[in-house]
Amino acid sequence: MAYRSPLLGIVRYLIKWTLLSLPLSLIVGSLVALFLWLLDWVTNYRMMHPWLLFLLPVTGIVVYFLYRLWGKNAEGGNNLIMEEIHEPGGGVPARMTPLVLITTLLTHLNGGSAGREGTAVQMGGSMAHLLGRWFRLSPLDMRTMLMTGIAAGFGAVFGTPVAGAVFALEVLAIGSIRYDALLPCLMAATLADIVTSSWGIHHTHYTVSVLPVEHSFLPFLHVNVILLSKVIAAGAAFGLAAYFFSELLYTIKKVSRLWIKPEWLIPVVGGVIIIGLWYASGTADYLGLGVTGHYSTSVSIVNAFHEGGAGYWSWLWKLVFTAITLGMGFKGGEVTPLFFIGATLGNAIAMLLGAPPDLFAAIGFIAVFAGATNTPIACTMMGAELFGGSYIFYFAVACFTAYYFSGNTGIYHAQRIGISKMDGVALPNETLSHLRERKVLRNRRIFNMLLTKWRK
Repeated sequence: MAYRSPLLGIVRYLIKWTLLSLPLSLIVGSLVALFLWLLDWVTNYRMMHPWLLFLLPVTGIVVYFLYRLWGKNAEGGNNLIMEEIHEPGGGVPARMTPLVLITTLLTHLNGGSAGREGTAVQMGGSMAHLLGRWFRLSPLDMRTMLMTGIAAGFGAVFGTPVAGAVFALEVLAIGSIRYDALLPCLMAATLADIVTSSWGIHHTHYTVSVLPVEHSFLPFLHVNVILLSKVIAAGAAFGLAAYFFSELLYTIKKVSRLWIKPEWLIPVVGGVIIIGLWYASGTADYLGLGVTGHYSTSVSIVNAFHEGGAGYWSWLWKLVFTAITLGMGFKGGEVTPLFFIGATLGNAIAMLLGAPPDLFAAIGFIAVFAGATNTPIACTMMGAELFGGSYIFYFAVACFTAYYFSGNTGIYHAQRIGISKMDGVALPNETLSHLRERKVLRNRRIFNMLLTKWRK
């Protein structure tokens, strides 16, 4: 048998995935650039024409029938890509890209509270599968290709290639990371981010001031113990907020499909509710993306980094707006709204605890996201990429704390349990969707049992 050098195998692997990542990154980076440019345009147009919000129920019907007539399994979105990675089946259709691009823009044009990550990841996954079919990749290589598509979309849309690469590896299973696609994901995320930037797209910059070094009363401690305790408490709150958002989103989806017939009426009702919430809140700050506001005093992600930039309940308003928008059939991502929820909640907590608002807005920004997606390592990396590495220890503490306090739940129902956060709660390799169904059946049995005893 001929001797094969391990080094030669590594070189061949790198060359192979570099050649595969190049066209994928060029396509995904360009699509993300187009999407971000159009998203900025429709957001500004909506702000200049507030009456567009009243067309949101009509937009809901359009979105529903676009997916009904041409979407087929593309309706699965991010979860379809994750399912295809776990268990290859019908594939990820290329039509997912134009459908999610158009419907997300329509959602934002008419004031729906949604994000952009879902669109970027779905475009990355569908283009990755298309290229994989063209190149006739094996099932194992197709799995890696889909993961590189997730990394490319995520890294390009937020300008965080390292976080994008780790996110693609970490999001598939709670408590477990597969490193077999690490280099391809890093290459794809980095190249896609470069392509997006080359088109002249610039990401929002956030500034966190550097706190003066305070000497601890214990010389061997290199952290501010009081600040650390506040970060831990805030991390728990961020995890609970992530849990509440994930469960509310799931409940709205389930209840709306159970009680509203026909199905096309669901987004109509959702649009009407959003209009009602707009009246109830008295502001348009919770519509759309929420990175910046129409006025300098608007509640937004950017303003949450300043003292007084958010109210105590701004995070809850955005949480409800987003859960209804996405839970009742509109398209977009959950992540940017989660950034808004986390940043404004962090601002409120900072006011209560006497902590730096910019630091706690940054921590909330990534920690709520970490809890809702079960990706604490990726979110820690995102914190370093967006806000600098000075506070990476506090970022990690908050993200890891939020991860545990969010429980065995999340916004992606196809995510699997690698290692359960709580012993005996989940089965190995069980999806969050199946786990929720078991919880519902268990609670129903308990309710029926208590009802029977009460009647006796």
